Amino acid sequence: MTVSGVLAGLDINNYITIWLLNRMAMNSAAVSERLDATFLALADPTRRAILARLARGEASVAELGGPFAISQPAISKHLKILERAGLISVGQDAQRRPRRLEGKPLGEASAWLEQYRESWEASFQRLDRLLEEMQRTPTRRRTSKKR
Repeated sequence: MTVSGVLAGLDINNYITIWLLNRMAMNSAAVSERLDATFLALADPTRRAILARLARGEASVAELGGPFAISQPAISKHLKILERAGLISVGQDAQRRPRRLEGKPLGEASAWLEQYRESWEASFQRLDRLLEEMQRTPTRRRTSKKR
């Protein structure tokens, strides 16, 4: 049976529902890939330090590599990973190609973490209430029976 044959048997509401679910699944996969790339890039301390430097303003590859005791090709590899994740972009300024920080991927990662932060905070609040209750309630000492 062809796709058009299957779709012909669906009413418009079912068709729209299936279409929306497919779009959500495809969008979810794209967001997941972007988050994977962002967290991969943030996993390395050298790349985090590069991002911290770029938070102060744009910089050339030589300026970014200066504080590190690694080769220029190694710095370039780190920059490539940051670029692929969308965390930095490359500009054109005469002979220079300065890198600059891009905030959108960090915002997406922050939003993803935020949904879990709310859950963690609720769990911590429940734990705090339980601990307060336990401190207010006197504890009974158990006596062991000797035989």
